[in-house]
Amino acid sequence: MTFSLKPQRLKRYRDIAWLILKYGRQNIIQASNLDQVLLEESVKRDALSQGKPEQLTHDLEALGPTFIKLGQILSTRADLLTQPYIDALSRLQDKVEPFSFEEAKEIVSRELGVRLSKAFKEFSPRPIAAASLGQVHFARLRDGRPVAVKVQRPRIRQIILDDFDALDEIAGSVDQYTEIGRQYVFRDILDNFRRTLFRELDYRQEAENQLTLSRNLAGYPNIVVPTPIGDYTTSRVLTMDFIRGTKATAMPPMMRLRHNTLMLAETLFKAYLDQVLMDGFFHADPHPGNVLITPDGRIALLDFGMVATLDPRIQDNLLKLILAIADGRGHDAAQICTILGRRLEHFDEAYFTRGVADIIGHYQSSNTEQCQEGRVMMELTRLAAEHGIRPAPELALLGKTLFNLDLMTRKLEPGFDPAPVLRQHGEVLMRKRMMKTLSPSSLMVSMIDSHKLSQQLPDRINMLLESLTRKEFELRVNAFDEQSLISSLQKIANRIAMALVLAALIVGAAMMMEVESTLTLWGYPAVGIVMFIMAAGMGFGLVFSILLKDRPLSRRRKRS
Repeated sequence: MTFSLKPQRLKRYRDIAWLILKYGRQNIIQASNLDQVLLEESVKRDALSQGKPEQLTHDLEALGPTFIKLGQILSTRADLLTQPYIDALSRLQDKVEPFSFEEAKEIVSRELGVRLSKAFKEFSPRPIAAASLGQVHFARLRDGRPVAVKVQRPRIRQIILDDFDALDEIAGSVDQYTEIGRQYVFRDILDNFRRTLFRELDYRQEAENQLTLSRNLAGYPNIVVPTPIGDYTTSRVLTMDFIRGTKATAMPPMMRLRHNTLMLAETLFKAYLDQVLMDGFFHADPHPGNVLITPDGRIALLDFGMVATLDPRIQDNLLKLILAIADGRGHDAAQICTILGRRLEHFDEAYFTRGVADIIGHYQSSNTEQCQEGRVMMELTRLAAEHGIRPAPELALLGKTLFNLDLMTRKLEPGFDPAPVLRQHGEVLMRKRMMKTLSPSSLMVSMIDSHKLSQQLPDRINMLLESLTRKEFELRVNAFDEQSLISSLQKIANRIAMALVLAALIVGAAMMMEVESTLTLWGYPAVGIVMFIMAAGMGFGLVFSILLKDRPLSRRRKRS
């Protein structure tokens, strides 16, 4: 494959190739022709010093915002990476140096179409948080309302586009020339990453996500979602309510005494179960920086760029899977995982089922500190990929979400055990989902289908009875073809009989060669020669029949 010769693109190829080589994929470098961008042998030797999982986070941070976000997304893919790398990427810090206030001021003014002083009564020049895609400033509207203003980094879209162009060329080469590429189809995975990242770059989409989750969580007064301010929000600027609070992982002892942390942990856990299994729309990034405890003892959720949507069929199977894990039903869990993924050619059902039973058995026998629903789901995702199932991306993302949720609830309440809450609330959700199917709209659809069936049924019964009367009714059963079997047995018997006749002719001819006779051909007894000629003719005829007239079974079936 020929790579772009632009200097900035060549540097990116080299950075990516060095990263792949460092973490043990020399075969990918050689097979995809990436070694042409690693010209210096010293670079190759340094890269071959096998990077450790902890070093991967630093290497991705050094490569810039695109790779920081890719690392965070990859931490959800237990089917692609081993657990040490997933744990390391889970700790990947999305913190970089903030850009200047002048740049932030210029972006906000251009996006909102007014000067900063006209839009805001106060705008803090120092950001309160800075990440790879943007930074957040505290501000006050003209009416004094405190808000948080999220400003996207300048030129970040173009940087990400350039990086994805380079990654796309490399992924295409890996898919074409390597076995691992043909197995995982990295270009498809990269397309999924690209869509996720560019949705996160559209702050209007994030504002819609906030409004949707705020409506869905209206039944949880102890959970607050900041409200976006539409007139102050564009694709690159997001203005929302400012919420004061303390990170759930950094609550001081006195604050723990003031609030019911067990109730907060249960509320957070139930709210996420509702998002996943009832609403089909969930906040997919509940890491410590995105969950705050407010001074009045409520839970505040932040940063809604990464969300996921589940269709009802996946929701039903996920509910069954979660309950199967909680109840220790390994065989049922294996069957549901198979339904949720796509079977590949090398799928090994027996080994996969045993592996799932082992994982869930270990989960059941472990103590409370080790019981983590999210980690179990990530392990099931990894096991599925190893045994020939390509898991749905939603399953991998859900596993990571539940894993972070496990960590958050245990930080809130160290002794929190999700299993009883899971069983109790799972039964409630099951009843709600059943009642949902009895909603007026669902009943209306069922009535329309039933009405259509009742209209068509009499005509179809008449057609069936007429076919029976005229003896035109046929019942086809996919079993062995009896006629073909009899024909094949007859052909085998004929071949055996012909082979016996041939053998008799050859033996008789050999014996006749020893009998003296006045009638000769070519100096040999004529009877023996004639028998040899007959045997040769019948032998050629048999070979001709076998090679040309016996059609393979598959061809006969296609013609019929």
